[in-house]
Amino acid sequence: MKKLEIGNFHVKDVVFGDETKFENGILSINKEEAENFIREDECITEVEIKIARPGERIRIVPIKEAAEPRVRLDGRSVFPGVTGKVEKAGEGVLHALKGVSVMGVGMHMGSFGDGLVDMFGEGQKYTYFGNLINICIIADTNEDFERHEQQKKNRAIRLATHKLAEYLGKTVVDKTPEDVEEYVFEGLACKDEKTDSLPRVALVMQPQSQMEAMGYNDLLYGWDLNHFVPTYMNPNEVLDGAIISGSFMPSSSKWATYDMQNFPIIKELYKEHGKTINFIGVIMSNLNVSLEQKERSAIFVSNLAEALGVDAAIVTEEGYGNPDTDYVRVIAGLEDVSVKTVGISNEATGRDGASQPLVVLDEKADALVSTGNVSELIELEAADEVFGELESLGRDGLSGGWADDEKLGPSVRENGSIIMENNAMFCGDQIAGWSPKTMKGF
Repeated sequence: MKKLEIGNFHVKDVVFGDETKFENGILSINKEEAENFIREDECITEVEIKIARPGERIRIVPIKEAAEPRVRLDGRSVFPGVTGKVEKAGEGVLHALKGVSVMGVGMHMGSFGDGLVDMFGEGQKYTYFGNLINICIIADTNEDFERHEQQKKNRAIRLATHKLAEYLGKTVVDKTPEDVEEYVFEGLACKDEKTDSLPRVALVMQPQSQMEAMGYNDLLYGWDLNHFVPTYMNPNEVLDGAIISGSFMPSSSKWATYDMQNFPIIKELYKEHGKTINFIGVIMSNLNVSLEQKERSAIFVSNLAEALGVDAAIVTEEGYGNPDTDYVRVIAGLEDVSVKTVGISNEATGRDGASQPLVVLDEKADALVSTGNVSELIELEAADEVFGELESLGRDGLSGGWADDEKLGPSVRENGSIIMENNAMFCGDQIAGWSPKTMKGF
């Protein structure tokens, strides 16, 4: 039996002050000290920390990563294998600052997987992060080897996000939390008679791992998931920082590290454990390049599910397009071994909504949840202030923006208003399970 405790501190506001501390619901940051901490990475050439609050007329772009500030009471790193040595996650006591994210933003340089968040107006509703207080690391780096590449690893800015999240989390290391979340993972043993009689349910996660070149994919304990084969995991490991986000994936489809730390599907399954289901854990899968690799992973997943005695499963993928093949193949493979399966993903039905939603379909995939169309066109008014560089949306190959379109013109207009595809909304489709979107029938 493994127990993870997360003690929560609900942040009412974030301000700059003489001392970095948390007191009476206010997170105060010594700006100069925090920026100097980030500059310890010699790859960071410029940095400024800014605060974006819900309701402020601020647009943030290009966003590369977001994480929740946390601290481990035993002194271990928050992101094992990334901000510290590889150590087991999934048990012990954490403290977390809730209602805030640390967000890594490009000062001058965007890339394919970067996204946008609006803190106001129509655009605010499109992302979960529009309702958080975002502590933005706006930075540039000397990683000139990728400056003109559409696909960027964004290593220094993403790592700065993780490190500052850990740095700020230390403000609550010796304080008493307002409330505590407890996640007790029993695995396949230690079940009471009622729980053991309930349907065994597993979550199959498919994080981004397509890039054969290292440095772009999600990391598990610091290990590039392109090297990974499906395995059985304690869900607490996911909530406890064992997996962090990568840089390759159209932005609305991404799972930021913040999403991993708070993975809503896992939390919902825990709520139903012992009541309506027997939540037996996570089958951590992957997304592959070749058809042979995809087939191999689907076999591993179905074999694991069968060996674990899984009755039902939820499959969720990070991304769309090529990953749809892995996603649908795993669903079909689970159904082949009598596991009733529901899939959660976004869809790519084109700007007119008329195209096939997934690259691959299978009649066995007959219970699918859509979190929205990545190609939906969105028009937004100008912001009063931009954190980062607005021009990156059209200039730097962001998946939902463009330099010019023969019908629509440029994504970024002269008056500061924008038109873009939903693709560029940072983690906007929330395939992790907290999408605000609804489906309407006509």
